[in-house]
Amino acid sequence: MTTYSPKASEITRAWHVIDAEDLVLGRLCTETARLLRGKHKPTFAPHIDSGDHVVIVNAAKVVLTKNKAANKGVYRHTGYPGGIKSETYQHLMERDAAEAVRRSVRGMLPHGPLGREQIKKLKVYAGPEHPHAAQNPVTLELPAAKAR
Repeated sequence: MTTYSPKASEITRAWHVIDAEDLVLGRLCTETARLLRGKHKPTFAPHIDSGDHVVIVNAAKVVLTKNKAANKGVYRHTGYPGGIKSETYQHLMERDAAEAVRRSVRGMLPHGPLGREQIKKLKVYAGPEHPHAAQNPVTLELPAAKAR
């Protein structure tokens, strides 16, 4: 028996909308990465981009547990010697909440050409509105964060 490998013409992509209000950032991102990779499909192959499109709304209302918002850092490098830049998640969420969620999902995808293709199917919006209604997206319900 041979192993089944899906062809590009056989892949069907669905659209999913996730409302990030009161969701824990890590749990939201793992579910999003799973959908982007296509691991929820029976035809999943790790070397082929068979995932779906994901739209995340209300990214500004995502929750970080404990004191991670104030303590956990986000880093980037300018490319010059000594050019490392850092800021806290709290500052990044105030500045650009959609970018904070996108960066977190990006870290959970493969780091190479396949991951770069998969991250293109992610659309993140800080508010409740999105322009993808024509694709008839399915709304996913994820469990909200517990009261602290």
